[in-house]
Amino acid sequence: MLCQSSTELMELVTLVKPYTKQGKVANYIPALGRANPSDLSISVFNIHSSKCQSAGDISVRFTLQSISKVITLALALVDHDEEYVFNKVGMEPTGDPFNSIIKLEMLSPSKPLNPMINAGALVVTSMIKGGTVQEKLERIMSFVRKLSGNNDISYSEEVAISEYNTGSLNRALCYYMKQHNVLDANVEELMELYTKQCSIETTCFDLAQIGAVMANNGTCPITGERFIPIEIAKICKTFMVTCGMYNASGEFAIRVGIPAKSGVSGGILGIVPNEAGIGVYSPSLDEKGNSVAGLKLLEILSKKHNFSMF
Repeated sequence: MLCQSSTELMELVTLVKPYTKQGKVANYIPALGRANPSDLSISVFNIHSSKCQSAGDISVRFTLQSISKVITLALALVDHDEEYVFNKVGMEPTGDPFNSIIKLEMLSPSKPLNPMINAGALVVTSMIKGGTVQEKLERIMSFVRKLSGNNDISYSEEVAISEYNTGSLNRALCYYMKQHNVLDANVEELMELYTKQCSIETTCFDLAQIGAVMANNGTCPITGERFIPIEIAKICKTFMVTCGMYNASGEFAIRVGIPAKSGVSGGILGIVPNEAGIGVYSPSLDEKGNSVAGLKLLEILSKKHNFSMF
């Protein structure tokens, strides 16, 4: 399926392009630091017409990073159930950075507040069924391929190695949770899986199609096949509203008002419930880890089309 160019979206990309000069790429992960900061692209998939419109260079591939947290949460809930998952991970937003350890030290038991911060995502990833790291990774990638309709999706070995070698803070989160019996996985195996999960490569078009499935309550708008149970899709979208944009989720809810999940590669997965899936990419980030131009693009688009759910 092709994603057609849109004059309206091209005008918005041109309008927002100067914002790519603000912020900086995520160079604390060396492989991500090589991204072109001027890149900006968007795809919007309408679930009623099953048509996609785009602007910018949507052929540019980027890694999911924290966007993958939504996908692994859905898969973990399919593998287990709500009681099992949320016995280990909470449901509350946090005002702390996504990689903070402070709440783990303050709470008893020391379980992560939600699945969208790194500590919570690591616990969720540890729940994915499979006998080996490769089996679990293949299940995650197979799920991403199904949701996106793209069977060619894989992961960037370069980015995965870069993240694995610089993941000391994530290891610290794992060992802290293991000490307090929240996590029982082998830490190095979990780190291998988690960094490969975050390194799965997609385009804006792929994200828009994933968002369209979520917007359609877990059903593929093209084939009518159910990929995610309705209740699980609802849980994922709720977490995206309350926690999806790191510790800027409240401001995003006011300015844009749709479920969304960002990643430090510069990608944003957006969902207009019962309407559309949106994929945005621009790698220059603000201090909270969100795409500067991507945020502005979604804000203008939401106001123009009254996308806010509030």
